[in-house]
Amino acid sequence: MNAAAVVLTTVIIYLLILFSISRWTTSRHSTNDTFFRGNRRSPWALVAFGMIGASVSGVTFVSVPGMVLTSSMTYLQVCIGFILGYIAVAFILLPVYYQLNLTTIYTYLGHRFGQSSYKTGSTFFLFSKLVGASVKFYVVCIILQQFVLSALGVPFPVTVAAMVLLIWIYTRRGGIGTLVFTDTFQTICLFAALLLIIWQAIDTMGLSLNEAIDKIASDERSQVFVWDNWKSPRYFWKQLLSGAFIVIVMTGLDQDMMQKNLTCRTLKDAQKNMCTYGVAFLPANLLFLALGILLAQWYTGVYGVSTLPEGDQLLPAFVAQQGLPVLLLFTIGIMAASFSSADSALTSLTTSFCVDICQDSDNEKLRKQVHLSICLLFALVILTIHALNNQSLIDTIYLIVSYTYGPLLGLFAFGLFTKKPVTDRLVPYICLLSPFLCYAIDWLCQRQFNYHFGYELLMLNGLLTFLGLWLIRGKRSENKINER
Repeated sequence: MNAAAVVLTTVIIYLLILFSISRWTTSRHSTNDTFFRGNRRSPWALVAFGMIGASVSGVTFVSVPGMVLTSSMTYLQVCIGFILGYIAVAFILLPVYYQLNLTTIYTYLGHRFGQSSYKTGSTFFLFSKLVGASVKFYVVCIILQQFVLSALGVPFPVTVAAMVLLIWIYTRRGGIGTLVFTDTFQTICLFAALLLIIWQAIDTMGLSLNEAIDKIASDERSQVFVWDNWKSPRYFWKQLLSGAFIVIVMTGLDQDMMQKNLTCRTLKDAQKNMCTYGVAFLPANLLFLALGILLAQWYTGVYGVSTLPEGDQLLPAFVAQQGLPVLLLFTIGIMAASFSSADSALTSLTTSFCVDICQDSDNEKLRKQVHLSICLLFALVILTIHALNNQSLIDTIYLIVSYTYGPLLGLFAFGLFTKKPVTDRLVPYICLLSPFLCYAIDWLCQRQFNYHFGYELLMLNGLLTFLGLWLIRGKRSENKINER
């Protein structure tokens, strides 16, 4: 049996396990409440563990090891900021969501401002999540195409359609109630694959574990902190604050991630889940960056090349050199990371569209139609990304986040930290104008002051939205929605 057949067989077995978990966790009498909120019965520890895998997407698996080539381990500064963000989400946002007993978090905007703000927030989420999740899932499709399906003569559009169809099959009935369990399985697979790949790299270099740790620590690419250049995108305080705000918007203001938290039985359970998951994210990314340093050393010291592969190709190129055992591990890790991210994204998009846009949380027929339609749209966006992608995937995602999640940050910040009403009908215009102003300011700063905004662009975007809302404050909206 050739390598492609072995990998394809492994993929099929993996998917059969997912289908079995889905069948085991899904009742024939599952309702929309099961799909949207898991009947509020999920154990917090299970949710926390599964959310690690859902956050560590296929993009992380491929891109983060390669980041050491251009920015050393400075990405850990962002991860430290993540912890601050998770604390803020746990103790500022979660109490609000649980107090209002929300199905989708954007319902809060309707309570606070009115219908236009509510629809604006959910629309920004739908666009942002659809694009961001598509970029992430593109990774698993292109990897499977490159290593397996091209050899079998399968066109890339067929690969994408098949992968999305598989997600639809195992999420169509149980929704978030199923994902709590499938994410746990996929997180186990992800970290098992990562640790075994690291071990393979260490073994290939002929090192003991202690020797490998020493080589990583002594490598110039192990630098974590940048204190001396405030203009640098890697400056510590920029990275720290950016990390905190990235978590606030990508987790606390993101229906995808919060939907899992809202399946916990109580607010305290959800807070324990959030804090545990937030702390675990730092060592998880440390492992990916350590792998990147090991691979760079292997290429120059063992494999004997003078030019290293580009960032996103560092790990895949190593996998190609090592043969079948590492390829199997890599495939399992990529699938676990990408599927756990994509399935929850599609579920949250379905939830948000049904509850926020259609404002019908009880119609099961509508929910099934929306879920299928979003899966089809998801596949189309992936094919578009395949035609357009030309830069580091993780930077692409954070750039999208900076422009599209910024207005959400401004909306929620204004709602939580002021008591001012706004002219609700003007909110969509403020939220649309803010990203364009952000782009203009970034363009001007680059040309006039040689300053390029990094991840802090998100904070600027949120601030501009906040100021815009302050300018239209004062008239209380007549459109208030009922608690859902």
